[in-house]
Amino acid sequence: MAKKKTTQKSKTFTEAIGLNNIINDKTGFVAGLILLCVAIYICVAFFSYFSTGAADQSLVTDLRPGEVENANRVFQNVCGSLGAIISYGLISRCFGIPAFIIPAFIALCGLRMMGAYKKLNLTKWFMGMALVMIWSSVTFAKALTPLLGDQIYNPGGDHGAFCVQYMENLVGSPGLIAILVIVMLAYLTYITSETITVVRKMINPFGYIRDKVKFTVVHGSKSDSTEDLYNDEVVIEDEPVEAIEHVDPTLAEPIDLPTEPTTTPQEPDTLNSSYGNEKGTKTPNNITPGFEIEEKKVEEKANSKTLASNNLPLTPINPREPFTKWKFPSLDLLREYASDSKTNYVSQEELEANKDRIIKVLNDFGVQIRSIRATVGPTITLYEITPAQGIRISKIKNLEDDIALSLAAIGIRIIAPMPGKGTIGIEVPNAKPNIVSMFSILNSRKFQESTMELPIALGKTITNEVYMVDLAKIPHLLVAGATGQGKSVGLNAIITSLLYKKHPNELKIVLVDPKKVEFSVYSPIAKPFMAAVEENEEEPIITDVQKVVKTLKGLCVLMDERYDLLKAARVRNIKEYNQKFLRHELNPEEGHEFMPYIVVIIDEFGDLILTAGKEVEMPITRIAQLARAIGIHMIIATQRPTTSIITGNIKANFPGRIAFRVGAMMDSRIILDRPGAQQLVGRGDMLYLNGADPVRVQCAFVDTPEVENITKFIANQLGPVRPMEIPEPLSEDEAAGGGSLDAQTLDPLFEEAARAIVVSQQGSTSMIQRRLSIGYNRAGRLMDQMEKAGIVGAAKGSKPREVLISDEVSLDNLLTILRG
Repeated sequence: MAKKKTTQKSKTFTEAIGLNNIINDKTGFVAGLILLCVAIYICVAFFSYFSTGAADQSLVTDLRPGEVENANRVFQNVCGSLGAIISYGLISRCFGIPAFIIPAFIALCGLRMMGAYKKLNLTKWFMGMALVMIWSSVTFAKALTPLLGDQIYNPGGDHGAFCVQYMENLVGSPGLIAILVIVMLAYLTYITSETITVVRKMINPFGYIRDKVKFTVVHGSKSDSTEDLYNDEVVIEDEPVEAIEHVDPTLAEPIDLPTEPTTTPQEPDTLNSSYGNEKGTKTPNNITPGFEIEEKKVEEKANSKTLASNNLPLTPINPREPFTKWKFPSLDLLREYASDSKTNYVSQEELEANKDRIIKVLNDFGVQIRSIRATVGPTITLYEITPAQGIRISKIKNLEDDIALSLAAIGIRIIAPMPGKGTIGIEVPNAKPNIVSMFSILNSRKFQESTMELPIALGKTITNEVYMVDLAKIPHLLVAGATGQGKSVGLNAIITSLLYKKHPNELKIVLVDPKKVEFSVYSPIAKPFMAAVEENEEEPIITDVQKVVKTLKGLCVLMDERYDLLKAARVRNIKEYNQKFLRHELNPEEGHEFMPYIVVIIDEFGDLILTAGKEVEMPITRIAQLARAIGIHMIIATQRPTTSIITGNIKANFPGRIAFRVGAMMDSRIILDRPGAQQLVGRGDMLYLNGADPVRVQCAFVDTPEVENITKFIANQLGPVRPMEIPEPLSEDEAAGGGSLDAQTLDPLFEEAARAIVVSQQGSTSMIQRRLSIGYNRAGRLMDQMEKAGIVGAAKGSKPREVLISDEVSLDNLLTILRG
């Protein structure tokens, strides 16, 4: 029974009037809107009453009970007779000026019912606003009536005037004022706790000033504050939180003072009074030992935290150092075409003509449709049709050639059905295709605000939206298409996208160009952005097949080394590793360093397969299978999409596919595992696949002069002085564990490197790189030679090697033996 009573008492005002049942309903929204309009209407009537009330008063008072309108009476109120009656009743006869609170509450109810303030507690608002209105009515009648003089209405209304007259007869004018003040303070105390503090300060301002002086003394010198605080008998109970904040910084002072205990208890006494004594009595002058020990423990704990925090770096490492002033290429380097500002790629006449032809062909073969809708793109227009009930999709699909014949166009493609739309799509090439410039793509907000790791802007879709993908998530891309259909332009668009978004410290590119002319335009950016196996390579763009094999095997070595570093750092991918390194959680002395992404782009992959065969396919397959987590991504392109070139291993590990126009359906099936690429119109028209359904995209066009402008801009900046070095793969003898150390073949820096290792007792390749200012490969060869000489032990993954020579004397003896 008790629970039932409690439940009934806790029922809110909104539940009582049924708001909760309609608040999220259309009916509730409409009802709330009506209430809001009613509130506005009443407010307008109130304002009009102040100027027209005198003229309307006689008319209102002469109305018979139940009469609202009379043709013989003309009301001056802008809201008519109803507005005049409501205003007269609520302002003059009831609450006066505070009657404005009534439409305010009605408006609040309306907003609540419309769902604008779902958490609003109307019960509290009703009680609060009613109390304020009643109190204001009495207060206005008492305070404003003598000031305003004779008016058509009392400022507090008849209700306020009656209450004032009754209360003054009962308790007199001072009693009425006291009651009004008490009610105001009680209400303010209920809604805010600051009222208590303000009243106390008004009652005892001198005591409040002395409390402030006490706080100032605590922050001052110890010798003066001890005696003053001892004599001060003010007990601070008003603001315990403020007292704690002021005294906390000096918690340890009473313990560290070299005075006797009888003269120093006042600061702890202040602490006790600040925290508040339960009985309200002053703390005695002695301090218990437990309190002193507790203070010392708190001090030691705080100091240890402070020392620990001081040892942490204030800011993370900047991965772009030392080239923090690097400037990304500007859009002025790209060409802006006239089509960039176009909004209508196809004329209305062309759209109407194509629509009529499509409908005619379908009607000729007995296919009825309910609707047709056109979506215009830069190259293709998509006509979406909704077939009539009972029409089979396969029947429309078989009419593809007939529709193409009727429209006299090539590249007609029927998508039956459209994924997730319930319609059938017919893609028709535009009579005049428009160029999608790289400028329009890179200038888009989607590209500028992209947070992708490796953003690639491919072009625009049929709906004229910029289409972007993240190579880090794909993670490898296969590009194929017949000669002259846009494959080379597509590769240029991919490289340009990366150059506009990534810093040289964040990205390295490996370019393989068997034709020797496709990527030669990127030679100026070799030092800042490219990676190569040989340190003194004059042309880092790889054109020789043997160098391609060497580079791919070197990337496999780098992949294994990176996985060792990820294992040592206890992370799963390159993003987590770099974040951990930038937070100073990895030690560079142990071989850890910031890892840039590496993108390997291979053109004419078919020629490489015909020349090197398995020697190229095996490392590519291994990289494609394993290298995603450590930031190595591959893009391979070919003109010959045959099964002998795009083998099962390649297709299985390259989920991202780009197909430009091909000559036969079989080629499309090899690339995309489905037909469609043979129906493209060429000139950059492509299908991108990385999931269930391909997306048709018009590739962005970037011309050779634009690429030259970009590479020239990058080459003129201060950046890395040499390409990133890829580790050299082991030779057959080294892989078999063979080979002997010959003094004639020792590196000229062998002795200097050996001394650096012995003196520091740290067998680290990165340390040799820094000490001798050499590349990674040469430092690795020096480390291998020192291992054969017995100076360092075998490699242990990412950990430094063990140094086997303990002093320089032993090293000199070993070097003498090596010299013979």
